[in-house]
Amino acid sequence: MNLADALYQLTPSPFLLLLIIAAIALIESLALVGLLVPGVVLLTAAASLAGHQELALTTTVLAAFIGAVIGDWVSFWLGYSQHGRVTRLWPLSRHPEWIARGARFFQRYGTLSVFFGRFVGPVRPVVPLIAGMLRMSPRAFTWANLASAALWAPAYVLPGYLLGRTWQQLLDVPEGIRQLVVVLAALLVVLVVVFSWLRQQVTRTGRLYRLLALGARRHPVMRRLWLARSGRTRGEVPLASWLLLILSLGGFSGWTLLVVREAGPLGMDLQAQALFATLITPWLTQLGQLLARVGDTFGILALVLPWGVWLLWRRRLDAVLHIAGGLGAIAALNTLGKALVGRARPDTPEYLTGSMAYPSAHTSTMVVMAGMTAAFVARELPHRQRHWAYWTAILVVVLMALSRLVIGVHWLSDLIGGALMGLVVCALVQLAWQARPRAPLAPCPWLLLGLASLVLVAARIAWLPPV
Repeated sequence: MNLADALYQLTPSPFLLLLIIAAIALIESLALVGLLVPGVVLLTAAASLAGHQELALTTTVLAAFIGAVIGDWVSFWLGYSQHGRVTRLWPLSRHPEWIARGARFFQRYGTLSVFFGRFVGPVRPVVPLIAGMLRMSPRAFTWANLASAALWAPAYVLPGYLLGRTWQQLLDVPEGIRQLVVVLAALLVVLVVVFSWLRQQVTRTGRLYRLLALGARRHPVMRRLWLARSGRTRGEVPLASWLLLILSLGGFSGWTLLVVREAGPLGMDLQAQALFATLITPWLTQLGQLLARVGDTFGILALVLPWGVWLLWRRRLDAVLHIAGGLGAIAALNTLGKALVGRARPDTPEYLTGSMAYPSAHTSTMVVMAGMTAAFVARELPHRQRHWAYWTAILVVVLMALSRLVIGVHWLSDLIGGALMGLVVCALVQLAWQARPRAPLAPCPWLLLGLASLVLVAARIAWLPPV
């Protein structure tokens, strides 16, 4: 008996498993208890069992959604009806800073705090309680609760569910390819951690930034350049953007030379293709096709359109021009790169006839869009919370990139080249934006605009053909 069969035998009945998933989601969202229970880990494990037992994905997500909604509602009711006594209960009586942190978050974002709070670990179980204690309108809370749970449930269930559906395939992967999976996963984690650390270090509060500033002030020429640049950007030199430009431009140039010199798929490309051939399932292919439509021209326009209209209404033509410039630049570079490199795809469906592989346009475009979004959002957040915007952007890009391997229209090296080229454009857009002081984009109706983008993307998927 192999490991997958043993795990399958340990799986509870489908109905009981759905109850467990709903209970975990409820506890994760419940005030007091949710602060102490590792709900994310438990939910991932339960979703993995659901995926391996081949429960319907919609039913699994619905169970998590219902549990999350009930958990927030119970927390809200506790705060609304017992607001004078809640703070005397353990563990809040021992940790009053949790209430203070949640109150600051609620006062900063108002009604939207219920929506955003579900995705922010330190305040997730406290914000509904605070909303009740501060007598938030039950109707407004209900809408924010339902909308946030509708996004939270699939985001937290899908990774574990996908793992469960691929247990058997992962265990049957040949040893050489299994090593490639481990290496690629470790490399991705290292790159993300290094990126997060470097981004923090080269901001004004970082140690590396202070060391470079101290060194620049010791030389007359460098001091004049440093002071001139910081004077135009409210006292901070955009080292993060310059570092991103230098590293991504150098990486893209070197990687493209390697791809051109090989004149065919690299060894890692063939290994990655063999790996995904062992993992492909019909539902995974359907998900890849769906993401392909989200990341094409029509999909990107659907995602961007509500935000562009709002920015124009706010008379923020500068932001519109920077976003349009970034997307236009990456589109032109993708067209030019595909024409110059002329690399064939591993598989070319009819709608991609005549289109070359390198670089991956879906990956590069998603890097630009997610990167610009993360940068604009992070600028409105405190320094300690900015990493959430960037980590979310990285997750979105990775999912889009992997979908290109799932449907077999790109080599792995195409995705790497596309990501590096997208980072070059992101850095250039940021440097242009940071060239002079800008008024903040907040306040912004994030929830309304996000829902509008989702509606337009759903319409694009339903009614327009792939391009």
